Amino acid sequence: MRRLPLRPLALTALLLSAAPGLRAADPAASIDDPACTAEDRMFMARAYELAQYATTHGGGPFGALLVKDHKIIAEFSNCVHSTGDITKHAECGLISAFSPKIDRKTFSQATLYTSTEPCAMCCGAICFAGIGRVVYGVSEIPFERTMGVAPRPNPLTSREIIGRISPGIKVLGPLMEEEGLRQHREYWRAHPEDVGRS
Repeated sequence: MRRLPLRPLALTALLLSAAPGLRAADPAASIDDPACTAEDRMFMARAYELAQYATTHGGGPFGALLVKDHKIIAEFSNCVHSTGDITKHAECGLISAFSPKIDRKTFSQATLYTSTEPCAMCCGAICFAGIGRVVYGVSEIPFERTMGVAPRPNPLTSREIIGRISPGIKVLGPLMEEEGLRQHREYWRAHPEDVGRS
């Protein structure tokens, strides 16, 4: 695989974010992960509702929920902007808010549904909480392209990060990606100043 020098990549990202007319075509959604179930789809729809809520309540378009025994036990929407706390991503915020109330055994038997693939920070929180299963909606690379940011040359996926730290955690996704990409397109086109801040 050929590596591009960093300067052209940085210039490309700058041009893409500064001039929406220069953006590449919207990324196509990937097919759903075949290991996902009808129940996963139902809970992912809720993650997208939480992401939409976040956009009108001080955050970027990201939502997460924790499900155990077919019941929602915790929900959280990104609130980075309203709190000024850069760790208030949907996944980290959920784990931070609910870890004093949810024991480790419950976390290990639960599924975390998140509207967009977890970042490295959120992957760390997921691993340390010991969450048993993760299902995400939008994959990292189409998400970045939708924001108008050139993909990094060697991105790490959440599967790779979680797999290295906690190989017992099952990671599934993407799921219902077109719905999530639609939310991201609407939000980032209206809020280009938030790119890299949510």
